Amino acid sequence: MIRNHKPGHGYAKWITVCAIVGFWLGISCTAAHKTEKPNILLILVDDLRPALGAYGDTIAFTPNMDKLASKSLLFERAYANQAVCGPSRYNLLLGSRSTSSGIYNFGSDCRDHYPDAVTLPQYFKQHGYHSESMGKVFHVGHNTYDDTASWSVPHHKDLVIEYVDSVSKKDGFTREEALFSNMEWGYARSLPRGSAWESPDVADDAYADGRIANRAIERLRDRKVNADRPFFLAVGFARPHLPFSVPKKYWDMYNESALPLPQHNVRPEGAPSYAVKYGDEIDQYVPIPTTVTEAPFPDSLTRKLIHGYYAGVSYVDAQIGKVLNELAALGLDDNTIVVLWGDHGYMLGEMGMWTKHVNYELANRIPLVISAPGVTRAGSHTDQLSETVDIYPTLVELAGLPAPDVRQPIDGVSMVPVLKDPGSHIRDHAYHSFPRGGRLGRAVRTDRYRLVEWTKLDGAEEAPEYELYDYHSGSMELKNIADEQPEVRATLQAMLGRHPAAMPPRPQSPRRE
Repeated sequence: MIRNHKPGHGYAKWITVCAIVGFWLGISCTAAHKTEKPNILLILVDDLRPALGAYGDTIAFTPNMDKLASKSLLFERAYANQAVCGPSRYNLLLGSRSTSSGIYNFGSDCRDHYPDAVTLPQYFKQHGYHSESMGKVFHVGHNTYDDTASWSVPHHKDLVIEYVDSVSKKDGFTREEALFSNMEWGYARSLPRGSAWESPDVADDAYADGRIANRAIERLRDRKVNADRPFFLAVGFARPHLPFSVPKKYWDMYNESALPLPQHNVRPEGAPSYAVKYGDEIDQYVPIPTTVTEAPFPDSLTRKLIHGYYAGVSYVDAQIGKVLNELAALGLDDNTIVVLWGDHGYMLGEMGMWTKHVNYELANRIPLVISAPGVTRAGSHTDQLSETVDIYPTLVELAGLPAPDVRQPIDGVSMVPVLKDPGSHIRDHAYHSFPRGGRLGRAVRTDRYRLVEWTKLDGAEEAPEYELYDYHSGSMELKNIADEQPEVRATLQAMLGRHPAAMPPRPQSPRRE
């Protein structure tokens, strides 16, 4: 019996037919049907902000993700728990916020601190699922590694940083390629920077995401044939992460000269200096200046980078479409829960900033789309605030598995009530954090406001510093109003006070050979 799961129409029809045939033949439906539990298809996309037509983005060409959204529940206000790849994926796969685990950066293996942790895919594996992954699921690179205990078969790894154009590779192996290959930072710094983009006229599978889509299709076909167990399949795509290296046809979908520039490209008024950032990641690529200042990039460079980002979005959309089309062609979609998740948001020159690594809206708001046959209503939306850590308990409940009793903190709440009724509200805020400048910024985001509390990481006695922003008029931080709105600030401070004290940062793990 599947608790809190209503099978899809195809499944229900099968049961009816099976019952009739079983009555005459004297066999049970349970014996004839190999699995009653739903399959899980978890699609992870690196650096994808809600740049989808389904989210109202008028630039993006994303027909496949939009089609998925038209069959699913779309979370309008979903947030990462930390705006950087490695910790964000631990948030998802452990169900633990960074402030609970103490993992705020790369190079800290969760098994060193929680040796008996049970990850999301591992939990499903323990309950009879075939658990498998490919592409970028756990962050592998920067002295961070995959987790073998999570999978029934070895993880299928592919590249995150990749060039196929000979011009891009003329200087040889690049520093970001080295870091994503888990080579030492000292050695990586000695290598040249790679190109920020390329657009060769090549097939989709010239790059890793095309190969990962092909791999996912192969594995779906295998699970269709070998359907002795339900599957938990995690498929991780690298684009639109830098470098914006995708086939030319995806660049050709956009008119670069018509792409709008950021309307607001200066830091929030009154923001602490350590709360903002201008380099960090983007400056690891040519032709970005080696020292990025607060001054906005030239319009031509800004448009080129925006063009490359959206080309990457359309490229990954096409790969996701191939996987979803195969899921339907195999007849698996009626009993497969599909989750589309972006690991954090992304900034494209807004407020003069690029990529992520801050506590602001564009760096933390994510796309989250869930299709649960028989539970979600096609084309539905919810404004319920939700967090990455909510996915773990949500999938467990959808699959009818017992509530997780595990060693690591589980900070999420199940969103199943919202999947059934998008008007339900079970959170009054979302919570996230990011360390910057020797301080930890812990944030709460309500329907209208965000409060960020900054405290020293070294435990030094110092009064916290606050940022408070009002999003009534848009999605960018314009002015810190913490001193101007003491009543709002006090209300959000009380919300923040309901959360446990933050764990200090964990030490880096020893390097693996």
